[in-house]
Amino acid sequence: MTDTTIRKQVYIKATKETVWAYLTDPEKLAIWFHKPPVTLEEGAGYEMFGTESGDKLIWGKVITARPHDLLQYTFTVKPMPDVAGTVTWTLDDTPGGTRLSLEHTGIPASQEAFGMVLAMDKGWDEHIDRMRADLHAT
Repeated sequence: MTDTTIRKQVYIKATKETVWAYLTDPEKLAIWFHKPPVTLEEGAGYEMFGTESGDKLIWGKVITARPHDLLQYTFTVKPMPDVAGTVTWTLDDTPGGTRLSLEHTGIPASQEAFGMVLAMDKGWDEHIDRMRADLHAT
């Protein structure tokens, strides 16, 4: 069985340094995603909690953190606690801002898991839209 990969790419009117903060800083992550108690750093484990519920929703380990260029971490989500996918964020300079690319790999590809694929695909769109809206409002 082959795993499913979700890919997204957006353009953000902000520097790579600013976008990086939104990917790694707990206070910035809380704005658009889920809040970890500590900054995401290479080699460190992490947990992310729902801003309203306080429940642990996501956990994993940061594989690579090359500031302002590449962030990669394992990604386990509460509804699928036995599946560890990988999320990779790539930041590229572009005239006027940053091109932000997401690749989420390791999602099971089965009829049973397709509902989760749809939820993650929609979820990433909504989360990224919130990040972009907050960045563009400043």
